[in-house]
Amino acid sequence: MASSSGRIDRENRTVAAMIRLYCRGQHGTGVGLCDQCGSLHEYATLRLDKCPFGDEKSACSKCPVHCYKRAMREEIRRVMRYSGARMLFAHPILAIQHLLDGRKVPASVPRDRERETSHE
Repeated sequence: MASSSGRIDRENRTVAAMIRLYCRGQHGTGVGLCDQCGSLHEYATLRLDKCPFGDEKSACSKCPVHCYKRAMREEIRRVMRYSGARMLFAHPILAIQHLLDGRKVPASVPRDRERETSHE
């Protein structure tokens, strides 16, 4: 399911950039992603495509819905801890937009989309 949301598309670009930085720095990949990081990217994309908030989405860290499985949540946290500060130099616009998105107050889950947030 492809997302038509500008906010979700930007979040996808941000997560992809963070995973690329992490993979390059921690796993030594030059172009592309290693299998582990590729799987994490696919998982994050699937979760974002199913986000019930769409354009009203805040940063995932402030979201009232925890749609990542525990192991994947820990993995994405590790990636974000590593990539966070590096994003300011590598992708400053995405980094600033992500920081601003983190200031948004999360909305409540739309009733018609609650079931779509289950772990997969």
